[in-house]
Amino acid sequence: MPVSYDKLWKLLIDRKMNRTDLRETAGISFNIIAKMGKNEFVSMESLMKICATLNCNVGDIMDFLPESEELQK
Repeated sequence: MPVSYDKLWKLLIDRKMNRTDLRETAGISFNIIAKMGKNEFVSMESLMKICATLNCNVGDIMDFLPESEELQK
């Protein structure tokens, strides 16, 4: 099942943060941010660090997409 992190990028804009700010504050690697930029899966540990940093839930930063949406891309 494909995943989308569009909610995360919108949340960062709302909080006037960029990806580098998130990386440094959450203590995650550049590779995690790069994977998320490509809508690839990342570890639950990384997602928990991001949620703790942004004080939100996993559903606030990502969505699982139906298979049909991935095929249309």
